[in-house]
Amino acid sequence: MLKAVIVDDEPKAIQGLSWELTNFSDEIEIVKTFSIPEDALDYLSKNTPDCLFLDIQMPTMDGFQFLEQLNQKDIAVIITTAYDEYAIKALKNEALDYLLKPVDSDDLKLTISKIKKFRSRIINSDKIEDILINFTNTKNKKKITINTDGKLLFLNIEDIIFVESDGNYSTIFLNDGQKVLVTKKLKEVNALLPKGDFFRIHNSYVINLLKIKEFLKTDGYVIMESNHKIPVARQRKSDFLEKL
Repeated sequence: MLKAVIVDDEPKAIQGLSWELTNFSDEIEIVKTFSIPEDALDYLSKNTPDCLFLDIQMPTMDGFQFLEQLNQKDIAVIITTAYDEYAIKALKNEALDYLLKPVDSDDLKLTISKIKKFRSRIINSDKIEDILINFTNTKNKKKITINTDGKLLFLNIEDIIFVESDGNYSTIFLNDGQKVLVTKKLKEVNALLPKGDFFRIHNSYVINLLKIKEFLKTDGYVIMESNHKIPVARQRKSDFLEKL
């Protein structure tokens, strides 16, 4: 069953499309509808339905502005509008399909077929990604695999100086000055790193022990080879000294 979200500023349009979807197909479940685009963006930042039926002409934010703010790349976007002049622009904005209101049942069947093919590609891509990540992280002890910005990065462990937490995100600092932002919590990144060489020195930091340049005992800080000054949590100080 495909899970769908509808975004349209007109409640009657939402009702009409909902009726079309539920009466012409038993393959789609409407999990949420929104008449306020901002509310839909908030929902989609935390949830990933299979498809999104999006109106173009909305007063506070049109459909194309909505797509610019939508960070989800794994959702099949179907533009719905009463005007056919937006078709080319919709496809250029990576919409999967375009439906004119009122929605024709034959057009809807074709759209559902496209959604199913899109989801199949995503699922297969995810499987390949999982295989690559698991293989690299278990077989190759010199590299870790990180998923970021729609690509897989294979990082040499020896190039990592430290990792900094930012809530649900982490930033990996590398030898060459690069910073890699990943959508993983610090504990998730730490789990990928070899315990012998890395240590969680603070709630917000995991450091490469081989990249420490100085340890300021009195101040309770380490200076890394990159010259970053990182605090040593008081409760972790004794464990850290044992590691050294």
